Amino acid sequence: METDRQRPAERRLVKPVMLFMFSAFVLLGLKDFDWFTFALAVLVPFGIYAATLLLPRLFPADTLLLALVNFLCALGILTLYRTDPARGISQIYNYAIGVGVMVMGILYIRFWQRLKATVPMIAVAAVVFMALPVFFGEERNGAKAWIALFGVSFQPSEIVKLAHLVVLAFLLSRRRVLTSVVFAGISLALLMLQKDLGTALLYYAITLIMVFSATGSLTVLSLGTAGAAAGAVLGYSIFSHVRRRVSIWIDPWIDPRGSGYQIVQSLIAMANGGLWGTGLGLGNAKVIPEYATDFIFSVIINEFGVLFGACVVAVYALIFMRGISIAMRSRSKFHTLLALGCSSFIALQAFVIIGGNIKLIPLTGVTLPFVSYGGTSLISSLGILGLLQGVASVNQEDIKEDQMIALIGEEG
Repeated sequence: METDRQRPAERRLVKPVMLFMFSAFVLLGLKDFDWFTFALAVLVPFGIYAATLLLPRLFPADTLLLALVNFLCALGILTLYRTDPARGISQIYNYAIGVGVMVMGILYIRFWQRLKATVPMIAVAAVVFMALPVFFGEERNGAKAWIALFGVSFQPSEIVKLAHLVVLAFLLSRRRVLTSVVFAGISLALLMLQKDLGTALLYYAITLIMVFSATGSLTVLSLGTAGAAAGAVLGYSIFSHVRRRVSIWIDPWIDPRGSGYQIVQSLIAMANGGLWGTGLGLGNAKVIPEYATDFIFSVIINEFGVLFGACVVAVYALIFMRGISIAMRSRSKFHTLLALGCSSFIALQAFVIIGGNIKLIPLTGVTLPFVSYGGTSLISSLGILGLLQGVASVNQEDIKEDQMIALIGEEG
């Protein structure tokens, strides 16, 4: 369990977040005098408190990591509810499901010794699941990455992220480098067939990071980097929507009312926000067609300002640093690689989408972890957090065991 000395620090971090969310929902409620919004002013902060401070009472967990992620989740719910109340409510349900998946991820790692025999089945299921959109997928924005089941659309590649991380960490911890590369290669090939190049980029980068970390081979790093460059050139040559995104990135003003409309409106929205923002509920970022998913960071800057946006970036940086710290404290290679992969996945995905919003890199169409609208996106992100928390939990149990052994030694 977490120490008593840690808890006051986490409470000090959670309290301003709760106050911010309470004040924000009260302001939204006063705007239209909506009693349901007033109720959310109590429910959302209480949910943050419960998920951050009560969950670690069930089993050891990194409460700082929980607090940082729950801030992002609450910010996403607030932003979505302000722009589209129906989506905001839906995101609350997605968050509740995601917390359940997070707990399952923690338990899976805590009972890893009993459950590691399931890895081959997980690997096969991941490949089958990833292949579904190739045959039954719906095309959106040039990518055939979605499938509909019982009236619900979801993206299999988001869910497979969890399996990808676990399988790679397991194989690489046992020095099965070739097998891990083959497994990752199958996933990448299926993503290419779906034309989902943004997600393929993430999978490729995470695979390269984990393989390099497991082997320490500069040859692997060099070949992987060269492969990424070759893949980028090939994707640009084959896929018209990739060429269109690159041309829009270079100069979105060549077609400001057509293909460049979203990025142009995103840049205008952020410029209107300035340093301090237009104010909650006073922005006009809904003019961006994909404001709830691809461009939610632009909405945040529009209403809360550039300085607040920089704070959001800092939160992602802290999550990554905390994840690396967890990886470095792990005693088994599997746990180290898994924690590294989880923290890198979150950080890299955040960089890719934020970079696309501010026109630092071409827009890829991935979502902002924990913030963007989408059931599979939020649930998979919280699932990744669960795996990372599972490693942190094992680390704390190891420390506790060492303390017990030292105490017994002193008494003996």
